[in-house]
Amino acid sequence: MLVDIASTVPVKRTLPSAPKRPHIEAEELNEKQLAQDAKQSTCVTIFTALGNHIISGTSKGWLNIIETESCDTIHSTRLCNGVVIFLRLTASGRDMVINSSDRVIRTMPMPDLSQVDLDIDNIKIEVEHKFQDVVNRLSWNHVAFSATGEYVTASTYMNHDIYVWERGHGSLVKILEGPKEELGVVEWHPHRPLVAACGLESGRVYLWSIITPQRWSALAPDFAEVEENVEYIEREDEFDIHPIEEIHKRRLDLEDEDVDVLTIEPVKGEFEEEAFRMPVLLDIDDSESEEEIVAVGPGTMRRKSPGEGREWMNGAESAGSGEEHAASKKPAINSTSRSQNRTRKR
Repeated sequence: MLVDIASTVPVKRTLPSAPKRPHIEAEELNEKQLAQDAKQSTCVTIFTALGNHIISGTSKGWLNIIETESCDTIHSTRLCNGVVIFLRLTASGRDMVINSSDRVIRTMPMPDLSQVDLDIDNIKIEVEHKFQDVVNRLSWNHVAFSATGEYVTASTYMNHDIYVWERGHGSLVKILEGPKEELGVVEWHPHRPLVAACGLESGRVYLWSIITPQRWSALAPDFAEVEENVEYIEREDEFDIHPIEEIHKRRLDLEDEDVDVLTIEPVKGEFEEEAFRMPVLLDIDDSESEEEIVAVGPGTMRRKSPGEGREWMNGAESAGSGEEHAASKKPAINSTSRSQNRTRKR
């Protein structure tokens, strides 16, 4: 029921609960289905951000969009087979979260109903995410959006935990463990990262927040944070109190000193006279070594092998050795032939 209290006498108007079906489906409906639609009851209602329309949920899982001035249903969509328990819009009115008796939390973007040329026949409402506890099949007492609408929070029925989902990926990011009592209404702080919930048994309000660590380095740039205590060895004159005149005089003396920017002082341990230094040849043509060096590839050098370039000498030696070997074989052949001739004569 919608009550108009703008005038002195309140005006009461009954909101429709029957869903609006497309023309094709309306023609095919029989009397039984029409009677079932008439038996539906509105369970929850909320205004849009501008108040020009009312969004209602029925006992049969239908979501109706009703015009405030005429109280006519301009669009209906079926969400589930259970009862729509709770509806909540973001601060901008662009997104809505729905809690129903089928233990599923649904989020969906809302169309812009404030358009002047709004075509009610082309309104489309689609479910963005479905959040549920698949393992324990928990029911939800209360649902809320975060201040920016990026997270969805829900308190559980017959449980003391609070579930937090992220809408970007549709995943569960955190389970806040509360007290040992069931929690009812849960709400986010409009600006700060705080979550408040009310206990059903004791009526206490519980708060969850993010404890941010203190960053002392942001206050003092030269401040170094350590994980554990470190023994500090102070200088002898670190905490000595000197007069201002003496400090000023020291600064002036430091300014009068000449700074040498041309002399390169050797680093200790880098250039020592008695230390061994590996000779480095930057250009191979500058080598004074008698051994010849051959370029094998780009940037790769190797020394010639000892016998390289003396193939003619190796050939002569091999030829001479071959002649000597043949000469050594000839007497053996003559001796065998002589022994054969002697046997024939006998």
